[in-house]
Amino acid sequence: MELFEEIRREYEFGVGTIAGVSKKFGVHRRMVREAVGSAIPQLRKKTKRRRFKLAPVAGFIDQILESDRKAPRKQRHTAYRIWKRICAELPENKVCERTVRFYVQERKSALGLVVHETFVPQSYPWGLEAQVDWYEAYADLSGQRTKLQVFAMRSMASGAAFHCAFLHATQQAFLEAHERAFAFFCGVFRKLRYDNLTSAVKKILRGYLREETARFVAFRSHWRFESEFCTPAEAHEKGGVEGEVGYFRRNHWVPVPQAVDLASLNLELLRGCHQDEQRRIEGKDQSIGAALLIEREHLLPLAEEGMDLARITFPTVNSLGCVKVLTNCYSMPLTAGTQVQAKSYASTVELWHDGRSVAQHERCYGRHQQVLNLEHYLDVLSRKPGALAGSRPLEQERRAGLWPDCFDELWQALISRHGKQTGTRQMIDLLKLTREFGRDRLREAVEMALETGCTDAAAVQHLLQARDLAHPACDAMDIGSLDRYRRPLPVMNEYDQLLSIGGVR
Repeated sequence: MELFEEIRREYEFGVGTIAGVSKKFGVHRRMVREAVGSAIPQLRKKTKRRRFKLAPVAGFIDQILESDRKAPRKQRHTAYRIWKRICAELPENKVCERTVRFYVQERKSALGLVVHETFVPQSYPWGLEAQVDWYEAYADLSGQRTKLQVFAMRSMASGAAFHCAFLHATQQAFLEAHERAFAFFCGVFRKLRYDNLTSAVKKILRGYLREETARFVAFRSHWRFESEFCTPAEAHEKGGVEGEVGYFRRNHWVPVPQAVDLASLNLELLRGCHQDEQRRIEGKDQSIGAALLIEREHLLPLAEEGMDLARITFPTVNSLGCVKVLTNCYSMPLTAGTQVQAKSYASTVELWHDGRSVAQHERCYGRHQQVLNLEHYLDVLSRKPGALAGSRPLEQERRAGLWPDCFDELWQALISRHGKQTGTRQMIDLLKLTREFGRDRLREAVEMALETGCTDAAAVQHLLQARDLAHPACDAMDIGSLDRYRRPLPVMNEYDQLLSIGGVR
């Protein structure tokens, strides 16, 4: 456009001839005539060139795309897959992937395999609707690359979003994530839109009707919101949260985050949610955080107390001191044959007896695994000390990094001094003290004893209890105030005279 302007100005006020303008700007005389005739350049016609290398394989590509019409949607050929088949089945035809990709895109549009939809922009009142989705992401937890399932809830009015990661997308995790999101938004949205995920939908019926799971219906009733489900394979019906997932993944999951455990990772994700409140969505007059403050006034109030999300079973303690919850076994400090109540949450398994919690384990998502706590077997090991060395609870403690080297050093010293049976029993008695003082305090006492060259169990116990035995020093008192109690000393002269008389006799 700028070149046409200069050509027209030069022709009118400068050289004044087509040949002169053409020579000055280094353009063809046809362009000069076009610019003189109109200030707006004409659209260029795209010249079609013969595809010499593509021509021998064009029929092969058309045949593949035609057969894809009858194939399942997610099992159709991509351009890359078609190019790989050409390389393998028609090796004499050397054609580059880029050429195949352009041709496939052109033919798919012609055959109707690619549909370009037009969407209608939507507006949402404050506090009316939020959209929910799960997505996958990876994080390094304690140095190990772990695949996580991340829950996302996005407000459609303010644009604020909440993200929370779990090891598995179970129904307990799904419902627990809702409660965390409601606490983040300080209220409940009147309507939540979902995919047809199995945690909420048991069966898809005609149209928008769904047969929902009983637990989800009870949860929805407790928090007083409505639910809507998208048409299968129509993710654009909840495009707000789909776009939020892409933005959050690019900005807070890249590079791969590192954390000690899942709880610390979720704290990082929560900080990322608060950071995003500073940005302003295109077309909005205010930041996400400012809009969220307004929206919180329109949300439904939080329930007075959360719903118990646990999956409850009543297993019996077996001869190995374990109860079976779902498909895994968890240790218990109770005798065999005792029936307990097991509460399975998204991250933990709690074991209750007589109205009190007697054990808590991190939930295992494997199958037919044993999750054991050495502390639950200490009473049995006191009677069978020889079983400690090869016990599986001790092996799991070592693998989890809960058994420090100083414990082994003291244990060997006790065996050398008192024999294997008595030395091991004394070590078990020291381990029992963790119930009262904690493992960290016992480790400090053992390390202090070893530093001083002492390997006696009684000395370790004294060091463990020394902090509680220490008494605070008394404050110095001013004794000048005691002068008022001072009395004169008695006179003993007469008594001394009696003693002297007695001595004479």
